[in-house]
Amino acid sequence: MEESSLKETINRLPESPGVYRYYNQEDTLIYVGKAKNIRKRVTSYFTKSTGVNRKTLKLVSEIKRIEYTVSNTEFDALLLENNLIKQNQPKYNILLKDDKTFPYLCILKERFPRIIYTRKYIPKQGEYFGPFSSVVAMKNVLELVRKLYSIRTCSLSLSENNITAQKFKVCLEFHIGNCKGPCEGLQEEAHYLEDIAQARYILKGNLSLVAQHFEEKMKEAAGALDF
Repeated sequence: MEESSLKETINRLPESPGVYRYYNQEDTLIYVGKAKNIRKRVTSYFTKSTGVNRKTLKLVSEIKRIEYTVSNTEFDALLLENNLIKQNQPKYNILLKDDKTFPYLCILKERFPRIIYTRKYIPKQGEYFGPFSSVVAMKNVLELVRKLYSIRTCSLSLSENNITAQKFKVCLEFHIGNCKGPCEGLQEEAHYLEDIAQARYILKGNLSLVAQHFEEKMKEAAGALDF
C-alpha cells in the first residue's frame, strides 16, 4: 500500500472503540491493538516524533495495510485484542513488551476454585486465559468477574473435612458481600461452580452467554416478585 493510500485508510477509520491490525509488505499480521477511538489511536503512531522507542519506529516503517473491527465497548475490544494476540502471536506485540512474560488469569484446580493472575504458565495448576496485552487489561477483566460473581479470594484449603470441622470463619469479604462464605458451608459447591462457569465465559470472551444468564435470572426474580 502506497503512503498516500495508507493515509486515506487512516482518514477513513471510525472514531469508535475497537481493535486495529497492522500488516506488513508480505501481508503478515505484525501488530494488534485496541482503542477507545480507533482513528485517534492509529493516527498517533504516524504523527508522534518524540518519545517513541526504536521498536515502535520500526513497527511503523513496516506497516503496509490496516484493518479494524468496531466493538460496542472498550471492554469488548480488550477481549478481542487478547484473543487475536493469543491466536496469532504478532511479532511486535511480543517485541514491544521488552521480552517480559505476559500476564494470565488462571482458574485454579481446587475445591471452590479461585481465579488468580500470574506470569507463570503451569498447565497442571489450572485453566489459563490469556496472555493479556497488559497488566491493566488483565486486572480490568478480573475486576469485572469479581463484581459480577462471588469468587473467593482467600487461600484457605476448603476441603469437605475442613468445612465440616468448622476450621474457618468468614472474613470481611463475606460481610461486604463479595463472598458467600463457602468456608463455613454457607454456599454449596454446586452453586459456586455455576459462578465459575459464568466467569469462564467472560474469560473466553463469550459475553452473549453471560447476558443470557443474567436475563434468565431477572425473569426468575420477576416471576417470584424478588427485585
